[in-house]
Amino acid sequence: MGIVRAVCISDRRGIQKIDVGAATFAPDCGIVNDAHRGTWHRQVSLLSYDKIEEFKRRGADVGPGAFGENLVVEGFDFRSLPVGTRFQCGDVLLEMTQIGKECHSHCQIYHKMGDCIMPREGVFARVLHGGTISVGDEMTAIPPAADAPLRAAVVTLSDKGAAGQRVDESGPAAVELLEQAGYEIIETLILPDEQKRIETELIRLSDGRQADLVVTTGGTGFSARDCTPEATLAVATRNAPGIAEAIRAESARHTDRAMLSRGASVIRGGTLIVNLPGSPRAVRESLACILPALGHGVRILKGTAFECARPQT
Repeated sequence: MGIVRAVCISDRRGIQKIDVGAATFAPDCGIVNDAHRGTWHRQVSLLSYDKIEEFKRRGADVGPGAFGENLVVEGFDFRSLPVGTRFQCGDVLLEMTQIGKECHSHCQIYHKMGDCIMPREGVFARVLHGGTISVGDEMTAIPPAADAPLRAAVVTLSDKGAAGQRVDESGPAAVELLEQAGYEIIETLILPDEQKRIETELIRLSDGRQADLVVTTGGTGFSARDCTPEATLAVATRNAPGIAEAIRAESARHTDRAMLSRGASVIRGGTLIVNLPGSPRAVRESLACILPALGHGVRILKGTAFECARPQT
């Protein structure tokens, strides 16, 4: 059980928020009159009161909203909770969608203290059911259901696609097949073939959004700009080469150029990352090959399934 210690909003982004004591939360939107509301996954930000107090004991002079957080709650270590955790506060139901965030420009607190807790301790949520939250309200955490759908993100790597010069057909093809297989698509992206940018997004999707599966399309060939495998291997904590090998074996049934694909398949923490070729047809062929076994592997990674040997005949 947690207790709400502050409810903060601001009329524009990038500034400290003000504790207003109470606010209205709108479904799939966020906090009414707050600049961060919108139909995206970071509608509401939450920060632990205990973490703020710990930071203040280091000499920081900060009040509610100083880190840009909407809700300050005592009693929860938000970062220790998994994405998908729900928070009930009166009629309001929030679902945690991301842990931490990348700090693009250091705030005043960082420049003064040499540190800021929001990028690593703050979490974000979307509003599932609306209502009002006030200071002093009790908040309950609800763990994700054990049978919740697996969560996937799809990333298309294409210079022309990212520049709006080419319509992405591969990403939607992957989304279609994953949804048919029962996955919940939490995010889709189109990125240019820039290794550091790809690495950053793969880390965010794995660590921050805690996707069970990240599928990439494109950037796996011999072109000088094709760097998807390098970015994927750079963020890996463990290798999972059999998936990439299976994709190439299946592709070889359709084209003798399958051997030219450099796609990788790896694990980062609790996330499986799989590189697919760039064409819609190859995406469909590849996913048709690996999807029947993929779900079992992901659930083993999550700890909700167990290894089992096939009986010998």
